[in-house]
Amino acid sequence: MKLMFGRAISLQLRLFVAVLLSIMLIVGDRYTQGGTTVRTSLNTLVSPLLYLANLPYEVFSLGAKSLHTRDQLLTENEALKQKQLLQSEQLQQYQFLAKENQKLRALLGSSAKQANRKIIAQVLSVHSNPYSHQVVINRGAIDGVSEGQAVIDEMGVVGQLTKVGSTTSRVLLMTDTTHATPVRILRNDVRTVVEGVGKINSVKLSHVPHSLDVRYGDVLVTSGLGGTFPEGYPVAVVTEINRDEGRPFAQVYAEPIAQLDRIRLLVILWRSQQEIISDE
Repeated sequence: MKLMFGRAISLQLRLFVAVLLSIMLIVGDRYTQGGTTVRTSLNTLVSPLLYLANLPYEVFSLGAKSLHTRDQLLTENEALKQKQLLQSEQLQQYQFLAKENQKLRALLGSSAKQANRKIIAQVLSVHSNPYSHQVVINRGAIDGVSEGQAVIDEMGVVGQLTKVGSTTSRVLLMTDTTHATPVRILRNDVRTVVEGVGKINSVKLSHVPHSLDVRYGDVLVTSGLGGTFPEGYPVAVVTEINRDEGRPFAQVYAEPIAQLDRIRLLVILWRSQQEIISDE
């Protein structure tokens, strides 16, 4: 069999044939239906390879976009939680202020009560001693906090600061046996004191006379006395009353409103200058 491009064929002839075939293919592809069919078939064969070659880039782009979206959602979620916590601190006083307005306790022409300064703190650890209810937070002296400041969560009073360090502090919970909170009964404004009994879900009203007007379900709020807690923040709800005449005082227990067994974000309060002056 004699080859088309044998040794006897010159280089010029080979070049002429190659150029002629190229021209025929170009013209056929441009002006004939068959050329279009061939080109379409070739594109169909090559397309899976193109998709396969582009697959790592698409996977990487999708993963990067997913991580960015997740980080953005986490940041927005944390910001919303902090905003909700600050708003909850303001909502806690609405019921108290409504009652105060109904009784017209504010003197005519007196200056408006200034808003308390506040800062958000995060719980770092829980005290391991079962007889001491304390948590450690990520705020300290460099943040301007000091011992004795009131601490609340989105529901109500949590406790007060103690042992303030430079970057961390301890919060003594209101259920600790050494903690006492001056309160008043929201229904009738009777003042009393709530003491911790060493149980995370229970506190006790101290030295309650048998004649004291206290009922099941009564809401206890801070009275503002004692110089620690601003007035009007929810503390506890009365859950048990035992009026044993053989004892000098009635046994009254309440359940803290704050979720002390699951606290994570807290608000540290400063007392307003007006409250400090009124105490003095």
